[in-house]
Amino acid sequence: DKLLELDIFNPNKKIGLKNATPAQMLQKILSDSWTLQPEDKDMIVMHHKFGYEYEGEKRKLESSMVILGDDQTYTAMAKTVGLPVAIAALKILNGEIKTPGVQLPITKEVYEPILKELESYGIIFNEKKVTYLGYNPENVIG
Repeated sequence: DKLLELDIFNPNKKIGLKNATPAQMLQKILSDSWTLQPEDKDMIVMHHKFGYEYEGEKRKLESSMVILGDDQTYTAMAKTVGLPVAIAALKILNGEIKTPGVQLPITKEVYEPILKELESYGIIFNEKKVTYLGYNPENVIG
């Protein structure tokens, strides 16, 4: 329904951009139609299920997070994407993260201080260990 609402497949749709790339055209269409109104708030909902084996025992961990934006400027997306990048940049500038070059956030030196500071902003995953009921490849959402 949302794609139909955009009228994105209409070959006669006027976008109002000259010499634009497909990405620029899509961005214009989306920003014209899906921009938050002053009274709108966005929301991020994440839920992960991890099955793993530890010391011969099969286990499962569920991790979830719900973040609500404050308004059209201080969005949930800004809190969960922009804020971690800003924290990382400050930690690099202050010498708290010393790993050289482009880094994936998979080393403790990089991700632990960022996650710790994000907690102070209320950005945290709630984790719980649950009973491992097996893996069913026919129904992986269960």
